[in-house]
Amino acid sequence: MRRVLVVDDDPTVSEVVAGYLDRAGFAVDVAADGPAAVARAATHPPDLVVLDLMLPGMDGLEVCRRLRRHGPLPVIMLTARGDEEDRILGLEVGADDYVTKPFSPRELVLRVASVLRRAGTAAAGPGPAGDGLGAGPLALDRTARRATRDGRELSLTAREFDLLEYFLRHPGRAAGREELMRQVWGWEFGDLSTVTVHVRRLREKIEDDPARPRLISTVWGVGYRFDPPAAPAADGEGAPDGR
Repeated sequence: MRRVLVVDDDPTVSEVVAGYLDRAGFAVDVAADGPAAVARAATHPPDLVVLDLMLPGMDGLEVCRRLRRHGPLPVIMLTARGDEEDRILGLEVGADDYVTKPFSPRELVLRVASVLRRAGTAAAGPGPAGDGLGAGPLALDRTARRATRDGRELSLTAREFDLLEYFLRHPGRAAGREELMRQVWGWEFGDLSTVTVHVRRLREKIEDDPARPRLISTVWGVGYRFDPPAAPAADGEGAPDGR
């Protein structure tokens, strides 16, 4: 049974969300403020956190930062503030998804299940053994849900991992943000800035210079393209011929 921590200072929201999650088969813990959420996560580690942005004692952004220090814990931000700046801030600190109030509790449960599934913690489990991908300094093991750059493990969120996997599976192909949202997030519609922020965060972790990306290129008017680095030429190949 997967454990979900619901953090909201509105007892009505917490009760409704917890009830729907419980009926969907999740174990549910509830916290009403930021410090209580951090303490609860430390004593009863959740598999996912549904986290309100506006909280007493410590806001949701700071709670998310503190939880993310201990590893790629999936977080779904829940807030009444729908400004794009707030959505981007939530994604920047490591949230995997963002739901704006008022919301459908059934949709929230589906998103919880989707994030957990893509994080590799759902009952379906990971892909086939030996399901590995690589390009240049990057290597990805879907079975172990590990990605490395030059042999060093990357600290990726669930969505960042899936985004990198999609790029590695489709090298040299331009993909629009709508396509990435469908294929990586599993959504037919949504806030496309979610894709933009995740691409920016992924670049910060895999590019030598994120300000001048060479692996994930922007294709203006389309979206993004993953360009695998060229393999180094063998000795004698590509050498100047003196002309």
